[in-house]
Amino acid sequence: MGKKAIDILKIDVPKLIDMLNAALSEEWLAYYQYWIGARLMEGPMRSEIEPELLLHATQELNHAVMVADRIIQLGGTPVIHPKEWFKLSRCKYEAPEDPYVEVILEQNLTGERCAIQRYKDIADFTSGKDHTTHQMATTILGEEIEHENDIEEWITDMQRMKDELKKLRKK
Repeated sequence: MGKKAIDILKIDVPKLIDMLNAALSEEWLAYYQYWIGARLMEGPMRSEIEPELLLHATQELNHAVMVADRIIQLGGTPVIHPKEWFKLSRCKYEAPEDPYVEVILEQNLTGERCAIQRYKDIADFTSGKDHTTHQMATTILGEEIEHENDIEEWITDMQRMKDELKKLRKK
């Protein structure tokens, strides 16, 4: 990013870079959580959900690229060591130790809700001050909201399946 472009920002750039590095760390953890969870997942609707989780993983990776690029444009350095991801992230990584599909979905839902808050915070911080970062944050926020909705719908569908099975067993 050019010097003039940075000069016109009405924002605490070091604080913004810190926020973006935290988001970058969370994106890498989210990418891996989606990717490994999709690979290990077991249970009903797996064949329908797995490709969607892999798509979500790809979108999280794309978010990481956008965030890293923005950090560099702002004159910062993206977090360069994976061991820093856990230190910087407020969103937790949950290893898929139980590969049951509902457990994987709940873990990813927790991550999406944390990401929604992260990008809301960045959007609020940059609103009217840094239009480029604000636009990036709201774009990613929209995708994170879509991910949350997808996961909630799958969980609802699975609950309906369970309810229907209970009804059939009572007959």
